[in-house]
Amino acid sequence: MTEEKAAPAGGSILVVGGGISGLTTALEAAEVGYEVFLVEKNPYLGGRVAQMNQYFPKLCPPTCGLEINFRRIKDNPKIKILTLAEVKKVNGVSGNYDVTIKLNPRYVNEDCTVCNDCVDVCPVERGNEFNFNMDKTKAIYRPFEMSFPMQYVIDSSACKGAECGKCVEACKYNAIDLNMEAKTINLNVGAVVWATGWEPYDAAKIDNLGFGKHQNIITNMMIERLASPNGPTKGEILRPSDNKAPESIAFVQCAGSRDENHLPYCSYVCCMASLKQTTYIRERYPDAKIYIFYIDMRTPGQRYEKFYKKIKDDENVFLIKGKVAEVSEDPDSGNITVVAENAVTGEKISQDVEMVVLATGMQPTTVTSKLPSELKCSDEGFIINDFEKGGMFAAGCANKPADVVSSNQNATGMALKAIQTLVRR
Repeated sequence: MTEEKAAPAGGSILVVGGGISGLTTALEAAEVGYEVFLVEKNPYLGGRVAQMNQYFPKLCPPTCGLEINFRRIKDNPKIKILTLAEVKKVNGVSGNYDVTIKLNPRYVNEDCTVCNDCVDVCPVERGNEFNFNMDKTKAIYRPFEMSFPMQYVIDSSACKGAECGKCVEACKYNAIDLNMEAKTINLNVGAVVWATGWEPYDAAKIDNLGFGKHQNIITNMMIERLASPNGPTKGEILRPSDNKAPESIAFVQCAGSRDENHLPYCSYVCCMASLKQTTYIRERYPDAKIYIFYIDMRTPGQRYEKFYKKIKDDENVFLIKGKVAEVSEDPDSGNITVVAENAVTGEKISQDVEMVVLATGMQPTTVTSKLPSELKCSDEGFIINDFEKGGMFAAGCANKPADVVSSNQNATGMALKAIQTLVRR
């Protein structure tokens, strides 16, 4: 007897955001037979995970999981990828949404072989936002080594266009078209999953912590890029002022988080991120002293707690329970003095270090990029899922602060919710 399987109900799913949550949502829905449109505003997929050196719980490099997901996407005709795309309007009801999407020009087509000839002749440089502007790329560039789609892209704000045209002349495959224009497409879908992710809180807004004023104060995402083999220093953690290997580093936890003047909530991942980044430093500089200033050390779960205890027992790591009040710089050495009150002893601490890392929190992208749809959001900008109404759902960090594992689990659940919307249609 042959077992018959029910065919998927009609309708498509739109997934907005190509980070880890969006990739998971799209793959889970497509691999059970549903058509998925995956829309990403950047010229590449991978989101914040692609910028990390390692992520929990296995301390894997991002290439580990992303490479597998990119292969699954390429092998699945049910997934349509739209990069450099912005959702401009969503109208309709659960099971029937009309969506308007703007496709911005890449200026490079699918004939690109990533041969690098165009990059070699490009005379213009631009700040590399993928590395938080710690280095530069040419105006025609590839965001990172395993970026998907595997094509170059041109930054139109930096490119001289037809006035230069050297990249066009150098390309043997006619893959560059400087006359590409933006266009608009319309889709009809049954469900929308918003996996719009997060962005680091702007540390320059935290006046007392000196980011932007003192060169040797960086953020937690910046140290991820410094530690990454494909980062601006090829994996060497060097302080920005003089490219010196730091002999002492301070981590300042809750930089902007749990603060009514900035982010009133806990960003969930910052404590574990700093502990992880401590391992980066310890591996490279065994004699370096590391000072971690924290309000509460939050390490949810047995595995994370075990990791915390291992760091705590390190003789070169000093955990100080106390909120940092201010920082100052020695103009001659570039060293930073961190001032805090020890919440256990009550004494005022003044610690000199060669470099400071601010554990800035995560805020949803909806705070700076309003969504073109009627969605309920918290005061902090996180999308509130309305499961009774259905039709549109938030996945991963669009819904709440989360690590990679939690984001993947949540995204799988939202894929199921989207599928249920189509089945009930």
